[in-house]
Amino acid sequence: MSERHRTLVMTGATSGIGAHALAHLVARPGIRALVGARPSSTRPSLEGVDTLPLDLSSLNDVRAFASAVLDRLDGKPIDMLILNAGAQFGNTSGRSADGFELTFAVNHLAHYLLARLLLPAVAEGGRILLTTSGTHDPRVIPSAPKRLDVDGWVHATGSATSAYSASKLCNLLTAEGIAALPETTQRRITCIAYNPGLTGGTGLSRAFPGPIRQTIRALRPVFILLSRVRPELYMNTPDHAGEILAQLADGTVTPPAGRVYASLVRGKLAYPAPSQLAQDPAARDELWRRSAELTGLAIHASTG
Repeated sequence: MSERHRTLVMTGATSGIGAHALAHLVARPGIRALVGARPSSTRPSLEGVDTLPLDLSSLNDVRAFASAVLDRLDGKPIDMLILNAGAQFGNTSGRSADGFELTFAVNHLAHYLLARLLLPAVAEGGRILLTTSGTHDPRVIPSAPKRLDVDGWVHATGSATSAYSASKLCNLLTAEGIAALPETTQRRITCIAYNPGLTGGTGLSRAFPGPIRQTIRALRPVFILLSRVRPELYMNTPDHAGEILAQLADGTVTPPAGRVYASLVRGKLAYPAPSQLAQDPAARDELWRRSAELTGLAIHASTG
């Protein structure tokens, strides 16, 4: 990208990895950021950052946020679209404003809808990033999905852990779907699913009691030791994970041709193969179709 004024639109920028990524990005010259956040969230006090209200548990709110972003842009393009927000709950009893299981609604459906609504405004040569997780893969978490089960995920037939893993699989499949769109290829838009790895000190642990959060932080040296055998147990810091997210977003780092999945492995960026299900074009297209139905959009199949 050129050094002209660039626009960043971002979710999940008020804490954890996203807050660090935002700070790294707006420290660069000529970047204007539009950040979506709940009214109760701490708003970033950074120069060049405007915060707009966004509740990811409501599809109507997502639509209102997208409309507000387009109004603010006034015809200018989005150079970087970072869909980073995520939530992990202690159970699957919560429901979104639209009646969907809350993890699936917040982590996947809201970001699918936002990506679809804002994609036409993404600049030629722009970048779209969705934050995923290694927990999408049964090789990492045995309870991770081994088949597509949208109805089960919508109605919460599994555990909180499996619901989170499923939502992260959906983020990855959505990134694959966006990358496969003819308009994405024609406009040279790069779409990346970023796995920051196990990261301490983020907002994802809010649902857990204080003693558990403190124990996780205290065990970081143990995780690092265990990661010599199990690399996925290496615990990254939010600042490092956020810095890598920023580098992927602004083009400092570019994945190899044809790669969508980028992952921090023992603190270093790598491009491993995701789970078998995440590589399945049929699963990708079926999720795209069902997500379009659930969000009230035209299917516009990802393969054209």
